[in-house]
Amino acid sequence: MMDLKCSWMVLISICIISSLIGSFSVYESVRLDDAREDTEKHYVTLQVDVSNSTQRPIPETLFGIFFEEINHAGAGGLWAELVSNRGFEAGEQNIPSNIWPWSIIGDESSISVVTDRSSSFKRNKIALRMEVLCNSNGCPSQGVGVYNPGYWGMNIEEGKKYKVTFYVRSTGDIDVSVSLTSSNGSLTLASEQIIALASEVSNWKKKEVLLEANGTDDGARLQLTTTKNGSIWLDQVSAMPVDTYKGHGFRNDLFQMMVDLKPRFIRFPGGCFVEGDWLSNAFRWKETVGVWEERAGHYGDVWKYWTDDGLGHFEFFQLAEDLGAAPIWVFNTGISHNDQVETASIMPFVQEALDGIEFARGDSNSTWGSVRAAMGHPQPFDLKYVAVGNEDCWNKYTYYRGNYLEFYNAIKKAYPDIKIISNCDGSSQPLDHPADYYDFHVYTLAKELFSMSHKFDKTSRDGPKAFVSEYAVNVTDANTGNLLAALGEAGFLLGLEKNSDVVGMVSYAPLFLNINDRRWIPDAIVFNSSHLYGTPSYWVQQFFTESSGATLLTSTLQGDSSYVEASAISFQTNGSDYIQIKAVNFANVTVELKVNMTGLNSSNTKVSPTKKKILTSTNVTDENSFSNPEMIVPKESLIVMPDGDLTFVLPPYSFSSFDLLKESAAYIKMPISDSYTM
Repeated sequence: MMDLKCSWMVLISICIISSLIGSFSVYESVRLDDAREDTEKHYVTLQVDVSNSTQRPIPETLFGIFFEEINHAGAGGLWAELVSNRGFEAGEQNIPSNIWPWSIIGDESSISVVTDRSSSFKRNKIALRMEVLCNSNGCPSQGVGVYNPGYWGMNIEEGKKYKVTFYVRSTGDIDVSVSLTSSNGSLTLASEQIIALASEVSNWKKKEVLLEANGTDDGARLQLTTTKNGSIWLDQVSAMPVDTYKGHGFRNDLFQMMVDLKPRFIRFPGGCFVEGDWLSNAFRWKETVGVWEERAGHYGDVWKYWTDDGLGHFEFFQLAEDLGAAPIWVFNTGISHNDQVETASIMPFVQEALDGIEFARGDSNSTWGSVRAAMGHPQPFDLKYVAVGNEDCWNKYTYYRGNYLEFYNAIKKAYPDIKIISNCDGSSQPLDHPADYYDFHVYTLAKELFSMSHKFDKTSRDGPKAFVSEYAVNVTDANTGNLLAALGEAGFLLGLEKNSDVVGMVSYAPLFLNINDRRWIPDAIVFNSSHLYGTPSYWVQQFFTESSGATLLTSTLQGDSSYVEASAISFQTNGSDYIQIKAVNFANVTVELKVNMTGLNSSNTKVSPTKKKILTSTNVTDENSFSNPEMIVPKESLIVMPDGDLTFVLPPYSFSSFDLLKESAAYIKMPISDSYTM
């Protein structure tokens, strides 16, 4: 994410400012616009040329998504693991007593809990030791032990099944109750007993139970309790819903929100998450593969929370495959926010990148391809794009260009077909190094982003294409995700669609926000343990689901169009040909959009409006919420218009699309003119 996004103190300031004065600032800006409202209808004409000579194919990969581990997007979000800090490692080796959010059930007279380094796993040695010290009257009937509330509550649903896995050893016999309970432990939703003799658990033993919930609670917790005195060690405690997407560990409802965007690519795993504030805390892919129990996890020091790395290198590629999206892997270039590796010493990082590509693409007999195969995917993943770092082409990162060339040359030599993305911006002047794409990020005010619809109009058509991998309206304009921000983004996207000969890929950022951990706002999809909603920015992206791989039609706006942006594409679906008109009205006036369509063969074809979709609300500061998740969503309806009429109304502050069916001569009842002028 942008440097602004990578400063924790600035992020706190942004959140405070957004909460306190954001809405007022937007209101004042909009109020001034409203004061200039014209009660008369405004008229704009869109001239569209549908002749073959002016058509241009839109890249198959134009619109996609960007996933970053921020806002607990993965840990506590898309990755369905319910237990937070499952290996008791979150304190790292320097603070082994930090077991948060685990808590004790019982008092100090009946139980003592400490951590030690007795785990059987080489890369995460910390385990939890419980000393059960009940008096002669025995333990309380409900037992003593520990509980984990997950990520701000576990969503447990009646009739659903959950697999609980943990490792245990003891100096004596054990009788452990594994339970899913309500948030305060008073109501048991599911429970099973684990009973074993001392001889069975004198060394570490893996235990699994399948719990079926008899009730529902979205703030539930996992408990491990006992009424038997003695010493018990626990490690690697996991609770996963059985019902995840294809059993691959992805939370179904969040996964479906991504599917509905029909993304053609997914960029992962960051963002600043890739860099780290310090290299010691950067995401290193080799630490995130293999069996989950052996993954060390790490502290993401940019966004300030621990991840167990259950969502690792393998899972990201699996996610891309499940989405049917091209994976775009972003790797570290030896540069963090505060330290960097000089070019003369960069080769270990280059080799790590090559190994990461081999993990994805190598055959099952290769060194790293065999690791992938052992994880259950013998066939290679379809990796064709890599990004060399994230936002590293800045003056303070003096080694980026030198490091980049080492990565570029090594990857092109080993994998000449892979497309390589540079961090340096080539939109205004040519790059001084080879690249297939260059990365372009923008976060700004709504009006500024709307005006940037023409940003790439004059960009050179030679050289690498732009990858607009992070864009959004933020600061006070967007608050936590309002209509005004979405409309500014819609205008920008229409400009990118029309410039798709030099813009090859586009994705919004950030994608996900767990409402309990706002590290950055706004975001596309907001969720908690059980519910979610899309912000208006999310719904804007759904207007472009037919664009990737479609055909761009040359179109020109005429009239007072300073507050209107529009585009025209043609596409096929279900065996029919369509023309789609998309238009943003970024003012508090009603606009009548007339479409003149030239280039149609009057003896063969006519067009008929069939469907319209409109995103708007009564106030540009309106937002969706858990209490009103569909306050601002696209409203679809059929269009019934007189034959030959292509006149559409754009409501104030709205984003609209109109689908026009191209019909063959067999359906034409009478001759029509060579040009539609409505």
